Amino acid sequence: MAATPVRVLVVDDSLVAREMLTQILQSDPGIEVVGVASNGAEAVEAVARLKPDLVTMDIHMPKMDGITAVEQIMAYTPTPILVVSSSVHGEGVGRAFDALAAGALEVMKKPEPRDWAELDRIAAELIRKVKLLSRVRVITHIRGRRASGRPAAPTPVPARQPGTVSLVAVGSSTGGPSALMSVLAPLPADFPVPIVIAQHIAEGFVPGLVSWLDAACKLTVRAAVDGETVQPGNAYLAPTGLNLAVDTLTLRFKKPGERQLYIPSADTLFESVAKTHGASAVGVLLTGMGDDGARGLKSLYDTGALTIAQDEATSTVFGMPKAAIEMGAARKVLPVQQIADALKAAVRA
Repeated sequence: MAATPVRVLVVDDSLVAREMLTQILQSDPGIEVVGVASNGAEAVEAVARLKPDLVTMDIHMPKMDGITAVEQIMAYTPTPILVVSSSVHGEGVGRAFDALAAGALEVMKKPEPRDWAELDRIAAELIRKVKLLSRVRVITHIRGRRASGRPAAPTPVPARQPGTVSLVAVGSSTGGPSALMSVLAPLPADFPVPIVIAQHIAEGFVPGLVSWLDAACKLTVRAAVDGETVQPGNAYLAPTGLNLAVDTLTLRFKKPGERQLYIPSADTLFESVAKTHGASAVGVLLTGMGDDGARGLKSLYDTGALTIAQDEATSTVFGMPKAAIEMGAARKVLPVQQIADALKAAVRA
């Protein structure tokens, strides 16, 4: 018996873009485009009426933009949303990450006619992401309901056993940009150790993610540079297409393995940190699909390092943290809002 096709709503104010996305998606027999919308208001109405399995969402649209549409959809008819945007560079890219903060799952570059040489690769990636993300069980985000008030103060996290922390390593994937914001934004500018991060993200979006995080954080968020020496008060994001490793305090880029699924690899990062920092490191594994980072977090755990996994309730996708927890790799399982306090406590210990 044939599997039921993934039902997709395509949202974009450009007729050319809508037709191109529709043609790409419907080239796969496992996907059915059940509707199109030319602005956010139409998208909100169509989601409620058609109940698609996934929405591809543009950002810059008339009447209601993609950010507001994501807020409304995630507040009232929660549905997996993939942001498909031309805003890869410049100020506009921050809007794509605002959509992730509002509840969208991932972001990727919109295929365009001028991308002819890469069109097959971009199309294949779009189809892969649509099929993968359509299976994510999303939760309601009350932001779109204009809820008032602030969340309750987090429960204090006990400090680790006394010891000197030399480095914090973080791995994240689906839902990671928002989780990273929750972890990094509360940290002070003089946070006394460097932070290195492996975040799975579409090609071209690392500079935008760096800018988006850096603008909201007190510490400095930077794109990692091969051979650079890491400094306290700085957070370094791995590049797309390459793995990031740490040789004591020096960043090293490594080519991914031939069959490597997740790039950059959280496992590669964590294992290099375990080898060169051992018990003086802290490992944090955030929301994400699959199991990348679980094995590496276990290697950190085995050295005596503090290891933290994000809990299920605050994870967009509980795959990576769950795999680590089941492996016995997490000393603490915390809501994402409490991880910054745990890091501050750890560096004071």
